[in-house]
Amino acid sequence: MAAEPANPQTDRNPLMTIPASPSASHQAARNRRALVLFSGGQDSATCLAWALHHFDHVETVGFAYGQRHAVELECRTTLRQSISAQNPAWAEKLGEDHTIDLASLGALSDTALTRDAEISMGENGLPNTFVPGRNLIFLTFAAALAFRRSIRHIITGVCETDYSGYPDCRDDTIKALQVALNLGMEQRFVLHTPLMWINKAQTWRLCHDLGGADLTETIRHESHSCYKGDRTHEHAWGFGCGDCPACALRAEGWRQYQEGA
Repeated sequence: MAAEPANPQTDRNPLMTIPASPSASHQAARNRRALVLFSGGQDSATCLAWALHHFDHVETVGFAYGQRHAVELECRTTLRQSISAQNPAWAEKLGEDHTIDLASLGALSDTALTRDAEISMGENGLPNTFVPGRNLIFLTFAAALAFRRSIRHIITGVCETDYSGYPDCRDDTIKALQVALNLGMEQRFVLHTPLMWINKAQTWRLCHDLGGADLTETIRHESHSCYKGDRTHEHAWGFGCGDCPACALRAEGWRQYQEGA
């Protein structure tokens, strides 16, 4: 009678090592790690504070894509340090900062955000500051970085409440991208958009709720949102030219916040 074939699932072989599945503790740790898309602007700064409040380990990533307002990249280091200094627990949670070179995106884009051009509305109903695919590319690169860094949660400051109409800021876009990233990378990433359904005044209030007057002042003074990269004119709401769409949104949000609207 022939011997039955060996069954690797039941027969012990001292020369065979079966790789173990990821431990529960590793998965739990990954569940508490977050990556924030951190441009240096008001929205991403608020998202960083939000992430530090909710997660145990938080890293940041910025993108150099030939943006006209590249001064935002220069603000990031000071802003990161100032936000983490608001709370000793936040300082312990804040991890590495990453900057990714996406110069090819700027080279492809003929927009007022990547060229020295007058800001205006296009025939398609979108402002010419719209950089096609920008947030899709940012989030895809962020997910690739999160994969390598064993991070599950990715936070972005996109919003479709009071915004410039960019289609890649919409909730449907982010949900669809989350599905695509998880299918394409065999992961369970969670894309968080804490500002999606609030306006700029409510964003200022969220900032105050997270860190009080000190955090609000830090973000008001240290963050940068102006599309023209103006850091010479300081207003009640922060630095900027005062007339581009980003400055207009920020100024109106600050006014409503101050009035308690």
